[in-house]
Amino acid sequence: MPYVDGFVVPVPIKNIAAYRTMSRKAGKLWREHGALAYFECVGDDVKPGKLTSFPQSVKLKAGETVVFSWIVYKSRAERNRINKKVMADPRLTKMMDPKAMPFDSKRMIYGGFKVFVEL
Repeated sequence: MPYVDGFVVPVPIKNIAAYRTMSRKAGKLWREHGALAYFECVGDDVKPGKLTSFPQSVKLKAGETVVFSWIVYKSRAERNRINKKVMADPRLTKMMDPKAMPFDSKRMIYGGFKVFVEL
């Protein structure tokens, strides 16, 4: 079964184009190092909830939207191998300069997930 890294990120609406540019570069980097798939999805029908929601999870502010992303790997071992290569790649360091980030990485949530149903 595949393994997935998932992310929820608050992105200022004015920075969506810059975020898209960054994520295209990041996606190419992950795929080059072996990820099976890379997805970035911008909020379209994402409402604040009463108890919990995507906007609440990242403390969404006025003028921001939620981006939901995931990267697919063959296995957790492959994910660990690929992420080690990506993190050592100087292109990632350049991309992730905190001064140039088009989103607030402190409010990003993320984690690794074992797929247990695949249809």
